[in-house]
Amino acid sequence: MKMFMNAELLKNLKITLLIIMVIISISSYAQQKSRVIIEHADSYRYNARIDKDVQRLIGNVVIRQDSTLFYCDSAYINEIKNSFEAFNNVHIKVNDTIDVYGDRLLYDGNTRIAELFDSVKLVDKNTILRTNHLIYNRLTKTAFYDIGGIIENGDNILNSLIGIYYTKIRTFHFRKDVVLTNPDQETYSDTLIYNTNNETAYFHGPTLIRGEESMIYCEDGWYDTKNDISKLKKRPSITNDEQKISADSILYNNKTMFGKAMGSVLIEDTLRKVILSGKKGELWDKLGKSYVTDSAVAITYDARDSLYIHSDTMWMFFDEERKAKYMQAYYNVRFYRNNLQGKCDSLAYSMSDSTIRMYYKPVMWSGKNQLTADSITIIVSGNKIDSLMMYNTAFIVSRDSTKSFNQIRGKNMVAYFDKNSLSRIDVNGNAQTVYYVREEDGNLIGVDLAEASRMKIRLRDSEIQTITYHLSVNEDMFPEKDLTEKETRLKDFSWLESDRPISKNDIFPKK
Repeated sequence: MKMFMNAELLKNLKITLLIIMVIISISSYAQQKSRVIIEHADSYRYNARIDKDVQRLIGNVVIRQDSTLFYCDSAYINEIKNSFEAFNNVHIKVNDTIDVYGDRLLYDGNTRIAELFDSVKLVDKNTILRTNHLIYNRLTKTAFYDIGGIIENGDNILNSLIGIYYTKIRTFHFRKDVVLTNPDQETYSDTLIYNTNNETAYFHGPTLIRGEESMIYCEDGWYDTKNDISKLKKRPSITNDEQKISADSILYNNKTMFGKAMGSVLIEDTLRKVILSGKKGELWDKLGKSYVTDSAVAITYDARDSLYIHSDTMWMFFDEERKAKYMQAYYNVRFYRNNLQGKCDSLAYSMSDSTIRMYYKPVMWSGKNQLTADSITIIVSGNKIDSLMMYNTAFIVSRDSTKSFNQIRGKNMVAYFDKNSLSRIDVNGNAQTVYYVREEDGNLIGVDLAEASRMKIRLRDSEIQTITYHLSVNEDMFPEKDLTEKETRLKDFSWLESDRPISKNDIFPKK
């Protein structure tokens, strides 16, 4: 039974293959036997001495093959070879939408290939292709040029050295020296695919898009010229006079002026010397704002040093001229600079007055000093820290020894910097200090406890040099052994050294 079924199966397979071969043979025969037919000519001429198989057709010549019509002023037709050569005012009527024009035509009726020369024009609906040499294949429905061509499609004009047009799907493939021009921008590429139906360009290779105010580089992606939307991949970048945005991929809508960047996002503002980075970002050009998130970092830099800031999310706001106005960072903010470190819940940086504001449990470290308050404002001048204001429950602590701490407490404080180091501190309101007074050799003299309405403290190399008290002064010095630990701790004392970033890589919270 099994052998019988195998034999039947083999027999049916042979019959099927035979039918397929017959169909292929009939199809091939039908293609070969599709003749070029003379529909009309004003006059016919024949000279056997020149070529016994060739006729010359003159005046209003019309030749047909299948449903395609060929028009010209004159032609030489070889009915034996099923081919002809046409001259002057050549016009191929391919179908209802495609027309091809030229000055001279070589046509092979067996291969269905037309080769046109000089002032060649292919028209397909709202698309016009111009070149001086075109090969059109009726079987594959493709048009090919290799000496340069220009395509017009709506407001888009494309130039390239080599091009193929797939008329069935209305798609161009361009190679070498490709230029796409429209009213908004110019695109230069090595390899580009353009679909005339949806007016979308696809980039496959190094591509430069130059607009009035910006320049885009990518190596893969697409640009919907009709809806003005682009998707760029393989580390694209968008650059203008003052900013550069790069990422693994960028999606941008020119009409809504909204963009989305994914993967290793980097925003550089060369005017303000600020760099923003993260793994995801969005941009609203019309609203003048953008943000980055997921491992977000902001870097402000100068010739001497850089400030590294990290938070969960960072927002940048711009003015109408796309100049950065201010930046907001939240939550879990941490920052590092060689001589200044800090952390807080949220932070705002105003570029107009170079002011940084820290909110909700801010803490800063400068040299040996720890600074805390309800909020802290930092003034920057010439990329250097000029001064900072500490509001409500301002507190400065520095370690004196393993268990002892110098402390300054007050309602508000103003700290001044010299060469990015603390040089003077003004304490205003309810000023208190705990200060361990030592001789030059380091031996402890005693613990100075003081209260006053106001104080002025001068420092050198982050070390307290002098303290000047003003109004309602109450000061005493005690031997360390006569004081309890509670008496040497001012109210709200807190030592947060374990939270201090020790390098630029330490701005990311420890998991």
